[in-house]
Amino acid sequence: MNTQVSGVTDLNTTFVRPLGFYIKGFNSLQNTHYYFIFLLFVYIATVLSNVILMSVILFVDNLHTPKYIAIFTLSVVDISCSTAIIPKCVDAFLMNSKFISYESCLAQMFFVHYFSAMESFTLVVLAYDRFISICFPLHCHTINTNTRMIIILVISWAIPLVFTVVGVHLITHLSFCKSTIINSYFCDYRPVYILACNDISANTIISTCFSFGFIFIPLIIIILSYACIIVAVMKIASAEGKWKTFKTCTAHLILVAIFYLPLLGTYLTVMSTQFIDTDVRILNTTLSATLPPLLNPIVYTLKTDEIMEQIRKLVRKRKTKSLILHFVFWLGRNSQKL
Repeated sequence: MNTQVSGVTDLNTTFVRPLGFYIKGFNSLQNTHYYFIFLLFVYIATVLSNVILMSVILFVDNLHTPKYIAIFTLSVVDISCSTAIIPKCVDAFLMNSKFISYESCLAQMFFVHYFSAMESFTLVVLAYDRFISICFPLHCHTINTNTRMIIILVISWAIPLVFTVVGVHLITHLSFCKSTIINSYFCDYRPVYILACNDISANTIISTCFSFGFIFIPLIIIILSYACIIVAVMKIASAEGKWKTFKTCTAHLILVAIFYLPLLGTYLTVMSTQFIDTDVRILNTTLSATLPPLLNPIVYTLKTDEIMEQIRKLVRKRKTKSLILHFVFWLGRNSQKL
């Protein structure tokens, strides 16, 4: 596909920028429209489930603790990440609108990578919360306060912001004088910068740093924190006490597995074989980007006793109010007959 280009001069250097890109998507997979319809339902369910979880945390005073502040943040990130990916995918592959303007492409690239990094960092923050609660049970309330948790979360938002801004800014210093067809399902960083016809070494470095800084290093920190947690749990005398303590970590461990394992599979395959089929890569990356935001609130709701108890209370209150309203309505109707 031929696309008009525009020349932008910066410090006596002219960068050739296209008016936009074409998102290629799957190569040979058949009936892909069903897959994107599925993603649309995933998006709707993701928004609803996360809004419900956020509402419970927001309106129940008992849940205004460091742990649930982090979970609330995770829900915000989940909705944001899904919104950055799925609506444009549905528009591109169901409505056959595969062209995306240059500016919109950079915006999508920024938000997808930023919120994906935030997802990883928030899982690290939740691991920190479990580490403090289990390894320092007598001092956890003084060490891990709401204020400190908010400060940690603000820092965790700021670090990927800097890296993502730098990475996207480097794209603006590339010239695209050949193909403008992105071999991915969105404006992904590497599939975009490899289309450039000038030096991409800085982009390659920032891409590698991003992978290690926001996937491998956070995962290593989580593994180390759980190694300390296991040591602390093993010091508990009773088997029941050990299980009850470790049970508080199961929801977080499930989320860690859901988020990191597909990404690790993709990266290790590419590193070992230097190749991965495009359709397999897109399937893997779309699912690893869209399913965790859906499953996070479900897992935390089902595996956390405090949230389940608060939901039961809210349901009981609604049932009670409904019964009272029906009773008042019945009394009013019968009093009119009398």
